[in-house]
Amino acid sequence: MTAIHPLVAPLKDTLIVSCQAYPGEPMRDPRTMAQVAAAVEIGGASAVRAQGLEDIRQVKAAVKVPVIGIWKDGKEGVFITPTFEHCKAVLEAGADILALDGTLRERPDGLTFAETVRRVREISDAAIMADCDSVDSALAAAEAGADIIGTTLAGYTGAREKTVGPDLELLTTLVEKLPGRAVVAEGRIHTPVQARAAADTGAFAVVVGTGITHPTSITGWFREALAN
Repeated sequence: MTAIHPLVAPLKDTLIVSCQAYPGEPMRDPRTMAQVAAAVEIGGASAVRAQGLEDIRQVKAAVKVPVIGIWKDGKEGVFITPTFEHCKAVLEAGADILALDGTLRERPDGLTFAETVRRVREISDAAIMADCDSVDSALAAAEAGADIIGTTLAGYTGAREKTVGPDLELLTTLVEKLPGRAVVAEGRIHTPVQARAAADTGAFAVVVGTGITHPTSITGWFREALAN
């Protein structure tokens, strides 16, 4: 059994909240995301996930809980902290936990996920979260030494069918195949009921983003419910 990273261990059976807004949206401002992060910390989030270097810096200054940092660069293929240089920048911005694409797809700098992890380990003792899309990529990420295995990209790369709500089948399989590892549920968890269902698979922790921190989407859900 692999030892749980000391930064990750306290996250067991907790809620992690992703605080992101998309380009062009009214809330797409690092100061706003830092305020959102502070608000969800008060609500009980055990950690927050932030996107972009300035967001990471400002969120880090606004909260006491660990910050999971990513840098989205591009829109196609591998774009979540896609290269080792992106990883370095995210860590330098202050992320406590580095999150990056953990799929088996080709990375822009030609390194494999395992090679990237090895290089990160040479410069930092930060925890590493792999954003995976399938059983195969999750097992490979675990073998490479990722501290957290997330289902973040399940349904978004073609490796698995996109489910309505979290991919509970994938979560259940990963919990069974990776005993003692931090398998974290992330992706399309929009309600407390869905969060509970994800946790009931045995997931180490649950990440919620849009369902808490994206008012445009939440408003649309209510509008559609009333219209129907």
